[in-house]
Amino acid sequence: MVQATDDLTRVIDEHPFFADMPKPYRDLVVGCARNERFDAGEYIFREGQEANRFYLVRTGQVAVEVHVPGREPLVVETLGHGEVLGWSWLVKPYKWTFDARAMQLTRAISLDGACLRGKMDDDHALAYELLSRFVPVMSERISAARMQLMDMYGSPRERRQ
Repeated sequence: MVQATDDLTRVIDEHPFFADMPKPYRDLVVGCARNERFDAGEYIFREGQEANRFYLVRTGQVAVEVHVPGREPLVVETLGHGEVLGWSWLVKPYKWTFDARAMQLTRAISLDGACLRGKMDDDHALAYELLSRFVPVMSERISAARMQLMDMYGSPRERRQ
């Protein structure tokens, strides 16, 4: 019988986010992981809530959204299989900066942020490995939010005409 830890190890070993990460570090990460399931329409997290996890999307789709008063939520990005959701667990005060909502049944591996921060404090090489993977995710998310806001409000040239 396959153990749950064996399944988590396999998923993390095969996930593109952890590509080329040394095996001992992937093994440390597994100790902070668990399987999760989210139904269509279910919020995975909400802006302002405590950010204590990040997610490796295995199946389904997740909308990363910004709450806009008086309007429908603005979808910044839609994530699917093989993508990473959540980086606010890395940055104090550890609060989510976006909402994340499952668009369909979604299965993911979640990783405990406090667990990982403790391991990163103990092993700075692991911290470097994780941060070097998260900085591009952070940059992409912020850039996507910026582009959506530009689309929503138009460029300054368009407003002057």
